[in-house]
Amino acid sequence: MLKVDNVEVSYHGVILGVRGVSLEVPKGAVVALLGPNGAGKTTTLKAISGLLKTEVGRVTAGSIWYGEMRLDRFDPEAIARMGIIQVMEGRRVLEHLTVEENLEVASYARRRGRSFHARLHRVFEYFPRLRELRRATSGYISGGEQQMLVMGRALIAEPDLMLLDEPSLGLSPLMADEIFGIVKRINQEEGTSILLVEQNAVAALDLAAYGYVMESGRVVLDGPAPQLKANEDIKEFYLGFGSLAQRKSYREVKHYKRRKRWLG
Repeated sequence: MLKVDNVEVSYHGVILGVRGVSLEVPKGAVVALLGPNGAGKTTTLKAISGLLKTEVGRVTAGSIWYGEMRLDRFDPEAIARMGIIQVMEGRRVLEHLTVEENLEVASYARRRGRSFHARLHRVFEYFPRLRELRRATSGYISGGEQQMLVMGRALIAEPDLMLLDEPSLGLSPLMADEIFGIVKRINQEEGTSILLVEQNAVAALDLAAYGYVMESGRVVLDGPAPQLKANEDIKEFYLGFGSLAQRKSYREVKHYKRRKRWLG
């Protein structure tokens, strides 16, 4: 479905965001994109969704393909109408609108024949709490409820591919588990392909069939999710097992040297 081929991204023509990134998201699959802060994960998502253009960024090398269409030549609104919807980090709700009004805004990106009310009913099946809050002002609901809202807003647009950026960020463990469970249901019941950026590597690899690890703007490791979970480097650096977990100094963690096979 989606192929990112050796992509380089720059901002303002001088700042290199990512370099030589390649990844694929098969139709109907969940793929995880892992890595520390500043690795280039969000930049990669914005390159796919076209939102780089809102930040004076652009793809300066490589290509991004969605079936037979080359995405990096389209504006973000055209990409959204193709069925690619990004759920951005930080729960970007329209704070002065009600929950239902937020959901209605997304109906303008719908490409199929189902009515807004039919789709709204389906969203409420995934997120019953939103039904209770439909008249509430979005800026006054909890962080977990706002995360439900932005995911529900994406579902209103009936995406074929959903780009999820840190859906568990700032949530309690219980709420994060609920969100991950809903992501799994959306994938299985709607057939929606998902590219998931997430720092909770355990949860992400439990959901995904395949994963990529980014560092310093490029992919340094990839493989089937069970293989990544068993990888000693992943277990030590991202999952908190092994000798790194015993180190007391953050400085030691920050300057931890990955094995040479990571970078090839």
